[in-house]
Amino acid sequence: MRGLALTILTCLGIMSFSVAQELEFDKSTHDFGEVKEEDGPVSYTFTFVNSGAEAVQINGVQASCGCTTPQWTKEAIQPGDSGSITAEYNPLNRPGKFDKSLAVTYKLGSKPQSTTLYIEGIVKPKPKTIEDELPTIIGNLRVKYKSFNMGKVTDKELVVKRFDVYNAGDSAVTWLDSIVGPKYISVSFDPEVLQPEDLGVMIVTYDPKAKNDLGFVSDNVVLFTDEQEESEKSFNVIATIQEYFPEMTADELAKAPKLTFDRTQHDFGKVTQGNKVVTAFSLTNTGKSELSIRKAKPNCGCTISTPEKDVIAPGETVKMEVSFDTTSRRGRQYKTITVFSNDPTAPSQMISIKADITD
Repeated sequence: MRGLALTILTCLGIMSFSVAQELEFDKSTHDFGEVKEEDGPVSYTFTFVNSGAEAVQINGVQASCGCTTPQWTKEAIQPGDSGSITAEYNPLNRPGKFDKSLAVTYKLGSKPQSTTLYIEGIVKPKPKTIEDELPTIIGNLRVKYKSFNMGKVTDKELVVKRFDVYNAGDSAVTWLDSIVGPKYISVSFDPEVLQPEDLGVMIVTYDPKAKNDLGFVSDNVVLFTDEQEESEKSFNVIATIQEYFPEMTADELAKAPKLTFDRTQHDFGKVTQGNKVVTAFSLTNTGKSELSIRKAKPNCGCTISTPEKDVIAPGETVKMEVSFDTTSRRGRQYKTITVFSNDPTAPSQMISIKADITD
C-alpha cells in the first residue's frame, strides 16, 4: 500500500510538472542590473510559447508593488503560438536593490493555473542638486527648512549646530550684525558675505539651561541681510530638552526617587462638544528620597494638568488633576501630558487621555 501511494503521488507530481510546462517562458527572472534613477522607468518583456495541446488565456498579472506595471497578451494563445508579459519598473525615489514579483494567472482549457515571474536590479540614486538639498527659498537664499532643529539636548551645556545656506541670486548677500530673538540663542555666519552660487553656513548656538524649560520647545528668531527684498529671514528654533543627570552608582540609584503612576491612560468615552471633562491620576514616589515634579506639560492648550504637590516624600501618593476642554474639538481626540521629574531612571514620563467628541 505504501508503495502504491508513493507511485500515485509521483504520477501526480509528474502531471503537475507537465501542466506547469505548458507555458514555456524564455526565463522566469530578469535582472536589470544597475538602473539610474534619473533615466526613468525600465521595462522587460518575458516571452513564452504555448507548448501544450490546448489554448491558453491569461486572466491577469498582479505585481507585488505599485512601482511595477504589467502588460500582457490579452487574446487566447493557441497551441504553438507565443505571447508576452511586459513588466515596467519605476525607480523614482527608490534607491538601492529591488526584487519584485508578478503573479500570472491563466486558464489552460478550463483549468485555472498560475506561475510567478521576477524582476530585480539596483537603482543608482540620481545626484542631488542644490534645489533638492535646499528646497526652501527666502529672498535670494536657499535653505533646507525655515527652522533650526537642535534635536534632543540636555540642560548641561551649550549646543552648537551648523545649517547650510546657498546664495541663488546674482549678487553677493551680506549678513547684518543683528538678530531679533531670545538671549539664549545666537547665530553667526560663515562667510558673512555670501557670493552668488556659493554655499555657506549659519551657526546656531543654543543655551538650554538659560531657556529654563523641558520637553519640546520652540522660539522664533529673525535674521537680517542687505537684500532689497525679503531682507528679514524668520526661523523657528526647536529642541527637545531633558534634564541632565550625571552617571550614578548602583547604590545612588537605589536611594534615588522614583515616579510611578497608577495608570498611564484614561478614556473619557463619548463627550458632547463644548463640555470640560476632568479625571485624576495618582503619582507615587516609590523611591528612597524626595521626588520633585519639575513640570507637567500637555501637548495641547486644551488640556490642563495640575499636581497637588511639587515635592513628594518617599512612599507618598498625590493626585494630579487633568482637565480637557472639548470646545472646537470633534471626533476621536488623543492628548498627552509629559511629566518631568528628578527620577534619574525615567526623568520624563507620558500619560494620555482620549475622548470621542460628538455634537
